Amino acid sequence: MYKLQSTIRGTLDAIKGKRIVLPAIQREFVWKQEQVCSLFDSLMQGYPIGTFLYWKVKRSNSDKYKWYGFVQHYHEKNDPHNPDCEPGPNIPLTAVLDGQQRLTALNIGLKGSMALKLPRLWWRFDENFPVRHLYLNILGEEVEDTEARHQFRFLREDRPIPASETQRWFKVSEILRLDNKESLRDWVKQNKLPRLAFKRLDTLRKVVHEKPVIFAYEERSEDKALHIFTRMNRGGTPLSYSDLLFSIIVGQVGGMKRDMRNEILGFVDELNSIGQGFGFDKDFVLKASLILLDARIEFRASNFNKSYMGKFNEEWDNIKKAIVSTIELVDSFGLCRDNMSSETPLLLIAYYLYKKEGTVSESDCESIRVWLIRSLIKPRIWSSGANSLLTAIRGIIQNNHRYFPVMEIKDRMEKRGKSLEFTPEELHDLSTLSIHDRTAFVLLTLLCEVDMLNNKYDIDHIFPYAKLTLDALRSTSVSSEKHDHYVAMRDGLPNLQLLEESGNRSKQDTLPSEWLAGLCPGKRQGYITKNLLGDVPEGLAEFDVFYEARRKRLEEKIRVLLGAGANERS
Repeated sequence: MYKLQSTIRGTLDAIKGKRIVLPAIQREFVWKQEQVCSLFDSLMQGYPIGTFLYWKVKRSNSDKYKWYGFVQHYHEKNDPHNPDCEPGPNIPLTAVLDGQQRLTALNIGLKGSMALKLPRLWWRFDENFPVRHLYLNILGEEVEDTEARHQFRFLREDRPIPASETQRWFKVSEILRLDNKESLRDWVKQNKLPRLAFKRLDTLRKVVHEKPVIFAYEERSEDKALHIFTRMNRGGTPLSYSDLLFSIIVGQVGGMKRDMRNEILGFVDELNSIGQGFGFDKDFVLKASLILLDARIEFRASNFNKSYMGKFNEEWDNIKKAIVSTIELVDSFGLCRDNMSSETPLLLIAYYLYKKEGTVSESDCESIRVWLIRSLIKPRIWSSGANSLLTAIRGIIQNNHRYFPVMEIKDRMEKRGKSLEFTPEELHDLSTLSIHDRTAFVLLTLLCEVDMLNNKYDIDHIFPYAKLTLDALRSTSVSSEKHDHYVAMRDGLPNLQLLEESGNRSKQDTLPSEWLAGLCPGKRQGYITKNLLGDVPEGLAEFDVFYEARRKRLEEKIRVLLGAGANERS
């Protein structure tokens, strides 16, 4: 039945007291800062924020299940997971089946913080995840013709908070101690704020402390509650099917005794911290387990049956070992989250290492490297029919894991229309990729010597973009017959290089000869060599000659990178 539950303050106190908890079926917090701000704005405008689905757990069942708490201080990199929660035995609990995102948003806004990665910065540096708290501008005018009428914003406290006649930012968590009108009025007087500020803060105070805004449908039957849950979750930010399967695993199906939620999520964090950094999620680990344990490669509940879960529990340490070895090997190839177009082929490498007895030879590593890079660079290899292809290749490895059966794998892929051979035309196309093609960045990281572990790189035009527009070329001595040709070559791979962010800012529109002249002699030649620049002309007149000469060098190195044989030469 639907029942009024509590105020926001009362609900947050119940969360703190571990009387409101999350079951393992719930996933992680996924809302963005803008969604949190929108929720608070809706509350201030008096809008309903939807009903919740509560499962009232019997006292006798309170210690039967694994429970989790609500995120308070969310850190996208270091602390994104729901904390463990161990309520005392024989205590009546309320488990939230629908509404976790909203309640977590309230908990963060009123009691916690958010730390999200700044755009275009590296994942591995903690300083790129500044901590922010929720603030309300109590002096800003309401804009009635927009959806959001109140200015909520997550602000950094390590920087000056904006202040002006129309800006006074109030830390939302402070409203918890200003729980009555008298204390609020005193605070406004002490800070010499106008009536507008009091009116706005009093609205916030009533929303948090007085208004009954938390309504929920309560269900005491576990089975019925879960059925209602799956239907209700079709709206909002829905759970994926893999989220539900994840709940089966972490629910200790098959007699598993360890806390698999923390095991798997912690393992994902471990994988993503290897080398230059990766972007795996729990789905990658779940799919890897299906492949490694020779199960059907589909996210179906029937595949995660009691027999499979027992084997999963027994082999979990070996599964982890194989996956870690795979990611370490891939990292040694120079691949990372920023230049790996598909994670799918890594599953087959993990299967090989799982089945392999003993160490992997250098020749094996080279076979794996060439096969992997070819499959990542070749267009549309893993874009369709991936599960069927994975199953077929797994069968080949299963019958021959003394060495990596690269030739058998390539033959099977070719029969399925997934050839890894590159025609002369394809090699030429790779050497002229546009800056707008994601593979261009991938190729540059593999073709040129870059330290992606310690530096962030931008794609830079060797001959500046600004000097290769039609307008700019008209004011040069370059023959007018070449203008269109120069513009067409401008964004091609032979005119692209990777520069560290600071180097890119300092170079700007400088011609390459002038920029290189500013480097010390020892560094200059090394830079030319590792970036395959060759002879760099002083002006634009010989840009086309430079472009074609570097294109040939790039094509030859791409051929070496792909292990292309004589039959693939032009």
